[in-house]
Order: sequence, then C-alpha cells, then structure tokens
Amino acid sequence: MLRHLPSVSSLPLPGRRSRGPRTVLELDLSHGLQTGPPRTPLEALRQRQAPGLRAVGEGLRRAARRDDVLGLIVHVGTCPLPMAVADEVGSMLADFSQDKPTIAHAATYGELTSGMTGYRVAAHAREVWVQPSGTLGLLGVHAQITLLRGGLEKLGVDPEFGQRHEYKSAADQFAAHEVSDANREMVQRLADAVVDDTVSRVAARRSLDPDVVRDAMSRAPLSAQDALEAGLVDHVGYRDEVYAHARAAWTPDWEPVYVHRWAHTQQSGDRLGAMTRRNRPVVAVVDVTGPIVLGPGSASQAGADRVGARMREAGRDDDVKAVVLRVDSPGGSYVASDAIRREVLRLRESGRPVVATMGTAAASGGYFVAMPCDEIVAQPTTLTGSIGVLAGKMVVERLLDHAGIVREAVDSGPRAGFLAAGRRFTDDEWQVLDGWLDQIYADFTAKAAADRGMDLAVLEPLARGRVWAGTDAVEHGLVDHLGGFRTALERACALAGIDVDDVRLPSTSPLDLLQRLRTAESSESPAVARVVVPTGPEALLEGLAASVGIVLTHGVLSMPLGLSLR
Repeated sequence: MLRHLPSVSSLPLPGRRSRGPRTVLELDLSHGLQTGPPRTPLEALRQRQAPGLRAVGEGLRRAARRDDVLGLIVHVGTCPLPMAVADEVGSMLADFSQDKPTIAHAATYGELTSGMTGYRVAAHAREVWVQPSGTLGLLGVHAQITLLRGGLEKLGVDPEFGQRHEYKSAADQFAAHEVSDANREMVQRLADAVVDDTVSRVAARRSLDPDVVRDAMSRAPLSAQDALEAGLVDHVGYRDEVYAHARAAWTPDWEPVYVHRWAHTQQSGDRLGAMTRRNRPVVAVVDVTGPIVLGPGSASQAGADRVGARMREAGRDDDVKAVVLRVDSPGGSYVASDAIRREVLRLRESGRPVVATMGTAAASGGYFVAMPCDEIVAQPTTLTGSIGVLAGKMVVERLLDHAGIVREAVDSGPRAGFLAAGRRFTDDEWQVLDGWLDQIYADFTAKAAADRGMDLAVLEPLARGRVWAGTDAVEHGLVDHLGGFRTALERACALAGIDVDDVRLPSTSPLDLLQRLRTAESSESPAVARVVVPTGPEALLEGLAASVGIVLTHGVLSMPLGLSLR
C-alpha cells in the first residue's frame, strides 16, 4: 500500500545511463556514527572502517549529482544515536531524497520500547519499510527526575549546595528533598518540545495531518499493519524484499556500497581535485566535546588549553577564512569556559566569522563558549541554555562517625577547610559561597546578553539555570538557526563571503595526531598534553564526591547530570 509519497518505480532515473553496473548507496545506522575526529592515534586506527557523520554527509551531497548513483537504502536498525545526531542524518537523507529515490527499512522501530529516534530518521526517506513482525513504537518522550539527597543522608552524607537560580536542577539532584515546581516545569517542557517537533516533522514528511500523527502516538506501539494503514510506513516486508523491490524498481544491474566507503574511494581517486583543493579557502573546525575543564584535559574532555591552542592555530593560518565551533558539552568549569569564550572573541576580532553548531547538549558552560559566536545553530532536540550556576560539597562527617573512622582536620588559615568534606559550611562560609555564586551568575548573564545582543532584562528570565530544547531556544533568541553541521558551514561561508562548495575542510589524520603528541616548543605549539592534573576548587569538589562514590559535575557551569530525552 502506497500513500502520499511517490513510489520509486514512478520516478525517472536522473541523468544519462552509464555503462556497466551502477551503484546503490547503503547507510547502516545499527552501529552508530562517529560524530567527531578521533581523539588519539589508536582511536583513529580503530575508526578507519567506521562511518563518520561528516563523511556520510559529504558522500551523499556528492552522490546526489552523480548519474551512476541510483539511490540510497538506509538500514535504520536500532539506531543507537543521540536524537540530535539522528536529526542531522535525517536532514542529510531529506536533501538526498530531493534528487534520488531513497528507502529506509528496519526490522522494527522499537520492540516494546520507544523507536521514535529511528523513525524520525526513516520519515525523511521517500519510502519507509518495516518487517511484518515489527512495530512502530512512536511512544513519545520519557524523561526522569532523580533526587539523591534522601539516599545520601541515609548513608551519612549531607549535601550542601547553592544554586542560581530555581531551574538549576543539577543542584536539586543532590540537595533537594522534593522535586520543585520549576524543575518539573522545565523537564516537562523539554519532553513536550520534542514530541511537538516529532509530530510536526512526521506530519510534514508523510503528508499527514498532525492530529493523525498524534492519534497514532496515542495508540502506539502500532503493529506493522496498523502503521501501514495509518500512513506512517509504505511497505511491510523483510530485508530481502526491500532489496528485491529496489532491483525491480530501479534496475537489476547495480552493486551496493556503503556511503562512507564510496565517498572515500571517490576522494582517493580524485588526485587532480585534491591538488586543486589545497588552494581553496579553509573553514577550520574546532571541537568542544565533553566536560569543559581547566588545563589540556583528557581525551574525553574539552580542555581549555587545548581548545584555545587549536583556535590560535586557526587564527595564525591565513588560509582559514571562517571557523565552525562544534559544541557537544554539558558544561563544567566557569574559568575554563570563560577562557574559551575569550579565544572565540579573538578569532572574531581577526575578521574571521565563527559559527557554533550544537550537538546533543550545549548547556551551561557549553552555551557559555557558544554564545559569543557570530551565529549559533542547534538541532531541535539539542539541550541548551542552562544559564546558571551551582556549587557546594558532600559532607561525610556522619558517614565517618557511623563507620568508626576518626579524621581530625589540621588547618592553617581562616578558610583552609572551606570545601573540606569532613564538616559543614559555617555561616561565614555560606556567605562566601553565595557571594561567589552571585558573582558568576551576574557575569554569565551580562555576557550572554551582550553576546546575543539582548537587553539584560530580556535575557535574565530566560536564564535562571533553565535548560531549553533547541526549538524553544530559537524562539527565545538564544539560538539563531535550527540545523546541523552543514547549516553551520553554510552560514560561516555566507558570513565570510566565500562559496560553501569551494572550501576545504581539513580532516584530522593519524599523522596529525602523532604530530600533536610531539613535545611542544611553546604555548603556541599545536602539540598538547593529553592528561590533565586537576586543580582548583572545582577539581577538589569533584574529588571529594568521588571519595564517597558519587560522580559529580565538572564545575559550577554544569547542566543536570544524566538529563537526556529518549
């Protein structure tokens, strides 16, 4: 049963026919995608066969113009992708579908679980298939609020935290006895925003009324036949039937090849093009991935020193005409975030536009480093904002007493034991902590208002520690555009006055990584250390929490731990 979208058999083959077998591209999402450059030489070697998000996008854009490429078959599988990454893949699929026939198939879109992420991708194809025994788990969004204070107190651990302000629920997670109205309101709106976006997205792609999609969601999980009758899928069949259908509809004379492998082959064979690309303007890509920390950071962290060195390196390169700042971070250290923000401003002062693209999360410190960019791009499901601050400690005095452990503090200096876990804050120390929180919050909001060109009176109500979904962030002026890396690249090129199809994006190779591991000659050298030695009160706070088996935030500019939408 076919509805609303044209069958691949009714579509004319684009361009002239070429001799010999033609190509049908494949994209298998069941093993995920690599969303950033490898962080170590060993990781680079391990990822040689893994599809990268950028390689998939570049391959699809190039293949859309090729006569010898017939179409694309996407195996959605379990689609273990963060929703923001899945949406970027969906955008690539939608663009390719404008030029070539596409099929998305899966054994099931959720098996008694939510299959919404995978289906959000599949809906961008011209045809959607599901196995007869499969279901469509368009269940909605399940978010969860967890408060740890009651359990910690039973263990003899007393959390003492301050926050700015009511929506900064990362502090609530440790310090609150009950879920606050503000916390509940924030999380509910995040879930509603994703559901609203899913309904509008699916309705638009499937040419359905939004009420029909909402009705299907209320009856989910739908059987394969029910999904077919609702117009949410086009065919019910197994994998072999998908490929038999494609051969019958497109032509039997084709060979399948993965998108990223096809792209790699094309690039390797284009020797003349590779030489020409060396003279093209460069758009540098700088990653801020993972918790933001002081120093160089580890492989899984965004160390301010390392990120800053990469930005300064781009600023010294005359070929670099623009920069895309790719942020996927829950935040962390206030001081480290401020140092990275300064480097962004310096790049802009050099005349190079900087555009931020946000991934799954760019909140608190992640938003702090993105807000000074010329423009900000986010996915509809990106968790962003969280303009707020928290700080405190876990007091283990009662735990030690219960365990019969004697620990006597020996201090020299009036506030030497300020953040010590063995005792509570004094009234004087609470005043110090509150003053620090107020200072950071005032600085954060003032800089956010200035960076976004907003009056502080308009910006501050949007702050208060609240996390926004990308759709709401655009509406409130915290983000400029909805989209992914390609959108950010296009905007950066437009601001720089260069052709997006005539730029070079340097890729990180194992050789580049090995060069960066060489001994640095100065603070301007691209070589950076990989292991950070924690310092400062934020690192001490993390260490104290780890001593009692609790994983804490990486700094005062952190979003709620474990907050995710699925």
